[in-house]
Amino acid sequence: MGFKATASGSPAPRFPYLFRLRLSYTQSASHSGPSDIKCSLVVFSIFSDGLSSPFPVIIPFKCQGELFPFTIVLLPMMQRVIARRVAANFYGQKVPHMSFCTVAEKVTGPSNDQLPNEHEKKQTISNNIHQHDIAIVGGGMVGMALACFLASVPMTKQLNIAIIDSNPALQSGFCIKKEDPPDPRVSTITPATISFLQGAGAWKYVEQNRHAYFDKMQVWDYTGLGYTSYHARDVNKEALGCVVENKVLQSALLSCIQDLDFQKTIYTSRLTSMTLHPSSTPTDKTASSSAQGNLAKLKLSDGSSIYAKLVVGADGGKSLVRELAGFRTTGWNYSQNAIICTVEHAIENQCAWQRFLPAGPIALLPIGDKFSNIVWTMSPKESNSRKLMNDEEFVKEINCALDFGYGPHPKSRLLENGNMFSWLRMDATLSANEFFEVPPKVVKLASERMVFPLSLQHANAYASKRVALIGDAAHTVHPLAGQGVNLGFGDAYALSRVIAEGIALGTDIGEVHLLKKYEMERKPANTMMMAILDGFQKAYSLDFGPLNVLRAAAFHGANFISPLKRSIISYASGEQKLPIFS
Repeated sequence: MGFKATASGSPAPRFPYLFRLRLSYTQSASHSGPSDIKCSLVVFSIFSDGLSSPFPVIIPFKCQGELFPFTIVLLPMMQRVIARRVAANFYGQKVPHMSFCTVAEKVTGPSNDQLPNEHEKKQTISNNIHQHDIAIVGGGMVGMALACFLASVPMTKQLNIAIIDSNPALQSGFCIKKEDPPDPRVSTITPATISFLQGAGAWKYVEQNRHAYFDKMQVWDYTGLGYTSYHARDVNKEALGCVVENKVLQSALLSCIQDLDFQKTIYTSRLTSMTLHPSSTPTDKTASSSAQGNLAKLKLSDGSSIYAKLVVGADGGKSLVRELAGFRTTGWNYSQNAIICTVEHAIENQCAWQRFLPAGPIALLPIGDKFSNIVWTMSPKESNSRKLMNDEEFVKEINCALDFGYGPHPKSRLLENGNMFSWLRMDATLSANEFFEVPPKVVKLASERMVFPLSLQHANAYASKRVALIGDAAHTVHPLAGQGVNLGFGDAYALSRVIAEGIALGTDIGEVHLLKKYEMERKPANTMMMAILDGFQKAYSLDFGPLNVLRAAAFHGANFISPLKRSIISYASGEQKLPIFS
C-alpha cells in the first residue's frame, strides 16, 4: 500500500504558481474499511531562478490525527518554497501506516541516487552558456560609468557584467599622448558628476591626463543689451565644472573597470538581435531553455549569443536596444548644425564663455595648456560654408563671433541709478559686480573641424521587463549648456542604486516594477532639463525688438538677483534644484 501523488499548477496574482497535490491511498485487500482515502492540499508556490543545487524540503502532513513527513526535492530552477495553506478531506477510518512512493510531478526531480549525475550534467551545460546578470550594450562613457558604479558598491560588485561594443580600444586601450593637441570631442563635467566618478574611483585617472577646471563663466547676447557672470564662489564651490576630452574620460573609466575586482566580460562585437522572452519549454538534451526562460537573449555580430537578466541600452541616440525593445520616442530636428574644434590662444584660458548669436550660440571652453574647445551652433548652410574655409579665415570668423561681430559689447554699468533695471542691484552676488570681459583671442586652429546635426529626442519610457535605457539612448538634448553627458551619468548612477536596492530586497533585477523606480526618478529630471534647454534655443533663435528687451531683462535678473543666480548655478551643477527662487 502507499500514496500516489499528482500535482497541478496555475498562475496566481502574487505568485508564479500555486500547486495542489492530490494524494490517493490504496489499502491492501485484507484491510477493512474504504479502499481509497483521498487527501488534497495547496502546499506551496515556487519562484524560479535561484538555487544552485537540488534542495530537499520536508513538509509535515497530518492525516487522520497522525503526522507524516512529505518530502519534495526542489531542482536548481526553483528558488524558495512558501507554505500557503493545508486542507485535508478524509474519508473512512484512521490509516495505521502510510508511505509515500513519489512526489508531485511539477517539482519532482530524479531520485536521490540520480541527483549528483543530473547536477553534473546541468553544470556542464551551464558552463557552455554565456550567461550574465547585466549586459551593457554600448561601451561609451555612460555605459562604462554604469559598470564602474556597479563594481564599486558591495551590494552589486558580485554581479556578472558584460559590456558589448565593437570599439577595439576597449581591449587594446586608448592611446593618449600628452604632446598631442586636445581632441575636439570634449565634455563639460559638472560637480555632481565629478562626485559620482570620485566615488567609483574613476576620477583619479582623469586627473592624470589633461583637463581644465573652471570657476567662472560669462554669458551674453549679441544685441549688447545684457550679460551674466557666474562664479563658483557665489555658491561656495571651488569650480563650476571641468572640461575633459571624451577619450580621456573613456580611458579613465576603462582603467577603473580593469582595476576593480568584479566579474566582467568585454565583447568587442555588435548587437544584431535581441529576444526578450525566449521559450521556457525544455527541448532536448542540449542546454535546457528553462535555465534561460526568464533571461534576455542577445545575438552578436560574431555569431555568438549571450543571456542576461537585464539589458541596459547605452548605445547612443540611434540605439538598437531601444528599437529592438519597442520603445517609442518623441522629438524633432533643430535645423541646426554644430561645428566643434580645438583652438589655441597666446595665453591660457581659465573661463568658460558663451555668446548667443542670431543663428545659435558659440561657446569657448578651456581645455588646458593654452587650448580651448569651440562649440558653434549655426544653420546647415553656414556650417557647410565654414567647414570649407581655410584655417585663417575660420579663425577670423571665430574672433569676430566672440568680439564685436553681430553687435556691440554689453555695457557693464547698465544698472546704474536711474536705469530701468537699477532695483535689481539689491543683495547682488560678488560676481554681479564684475565688468564685462572680452574672451582671449584665438591665434590658430589646432584640430580638424567636425560637424554634427542637432536634434531633441526623448524615449517615451526608459524601462520595460529586462530592459533599461540610459544616456543618449533615452534622451538627446541641445548642447548649449553642455548637459547631455551629465544627464547620462546621472542615469547610470541612479540605475546602479536601483539595482542595488533590488538585490537587497531579493528582487529579480530585470523585473519591470523595479526598473520603473529608475524611470520615475530620472525621467522628470531629464524632462525638466530638456524643456529648459529647448526653451533657451527657441528664445534666442529670434531677432525681435520686444523679445530682445525681455532677454536683456532675463540676463540682468540672473546676474543681479542672488537667489535666482544661486539656484541656476546649483541646478546646472547637477544638484537637481529648479532655477527658481529658493
